[in-house]
Amino acid sequence: MARILVVDDEPGLREMLSVLLRRARHEAVCVPGVATALARIANDDPYDLVVTDLSMLDGTGMTVLEAARTRDETTEVVMITAYATTEAAVEAMRRGAYDYVQKPFKNPELLATIDKALEKRAIHLENESLRARALGTFRMGDLIGKSEPMKRVMTLIERIASARTSVLVTGESGTGKEVVARALHERGDRREAPFMVVNCGALPEALMESELFGHERGAFTGAAGRKDGLFRAADRGTLFLDEVGELTPALQVKLLRVLQERKVRPIGGEKELEVDVRVVAATNRDVELEVREGRFRQDLFYRLNVIRLVMPPLRERPEDIPLLAEHFLVKHGALAGRRLQFSPEVLRWMAQQRYPGNVRELENVVERAVTLATGPRITLADLPEAVDAGSQPALRPFTLPTEGLDLDAFLAETEQRLLLEALERSGGVRKRAARLVGMTFRSFRYRLAKYGLGDADDVADDADGPGDVDA
Repeated sequence: MARILVVDDEPGLREMLSVLLRRARHEAVCVPGVATALARIANDDPYDLVVTDLSMLDGTGMTVLEAARTRDETTEVVMITAYATTEAAVEAMRRGAYDYVQKPFKNPELLATIDKALEKRAIHLENESLRARALGTFRMGDLIGKSEPMKRVMTLIERIASARTSVLVTGESGTGKEVVARALHERGDRREAPFMVVNCGALPEALMESELFGHERGAFTGAAGRKDGLFRAADRGTLFLDEVGELTPALQVKLLRVLQERKVRPIGGEKELEVDVRVVAATNRDVELEVREGRFRQDLFYRLNVIRLVMPPLRERPEDIPLLAEHFLVKHGALAGRRLQFSPEVLRWMAQQRYPGNVRELENVVERAVTLATGPRITLADLPEAVDAGSQPALRPFTLPTEGLDLDAFLAETEQRLLLEALERSGGVRKRAARLVGMTFRSFRYRLAKYGLGDADDVADDADGPGDVDA
């Protein structure tokens, strides 16, 4: 199932395309013109495909094309055009549209074009994934990383994506638990069905029960009509229960029964209705502690914790920070209609922060920087928190990984990184670089050679000014 944005100012054509695409098992979002389309593109997750009329009352499909491709270059665009505007449609293809379809068109013709465009996007995404893996980087949607903890997470997602069993995702706030749930859904065989999300701590108990299980008309005051509830809405798909530890004891009992019986009974209903839903739950609480202290039912914990997936905090995956920062820069730069770059000192500063808010905090930092940047390159001046902290960067605490590490290899890697950073900051002048790390020039030169970064016998002057002498 693909997410398709349809843009056309003819109500009849929008309605026809909506029905056609839904019958083809696609999710169709239909908007009446350019202005509404730009707002959806800016605020929604990227669409797989955009089908847009070329000429509309409030603008042109060219504007929609540019916005969609800027937001996400993998989004394919199909133009709908009248006979008289084929030259403009060809120009749109030159600018990145996949193809155009002339009015009046036949439905099979349009569907065939859409299928080919989606196939092209799928191939492109697969190639990008293969290239990333060849470079040691893994990506699943918005899950990005090359660190060992993230490789383990993504490998496990691949193994369990099509399983029916429940998954419990744990980790600190801001580590990306909902992103994991979406990746599980989109990589599995339920991806054609709905993915529904509910925050279990967002509503009072009575409303949460109705939200999850539905209700019949007149079941309680204000129940003017019948409601299916999220379990039925997610039938054959995935239901993500965020902050599941916030559920009240009474709701925990009812959720346990649904997981055991695979049936729901709406509030006020007399019959139980079968559901086929894969449940992914998440919490940032210590669930075992909650169970021991009686705040979370042990039997429900066992039902949810069939497979545990632990999201690592950002401090345990520092090598992923530049990848994530670049991803957020592209995302928020596109929303702002700007193409920006980070200066080297900004990337260094980002790599040295503690990030108690994890990936969510990093994204907030990047979003603020995009908003405040006055030029094409983001500098430390665009990061108020960096300026307020002064020139001395915060030291990132190191936590020993659960699986342990090779200390000699870790220290060697750290030393190489600092040597290279010293060289970069000194403009390649090794005597200056040696002073930055408190070494003699000979010792610095020896260590470069040790790691294959230079020649120990190289006696190039490296002079950096009058009075500079070899230490």
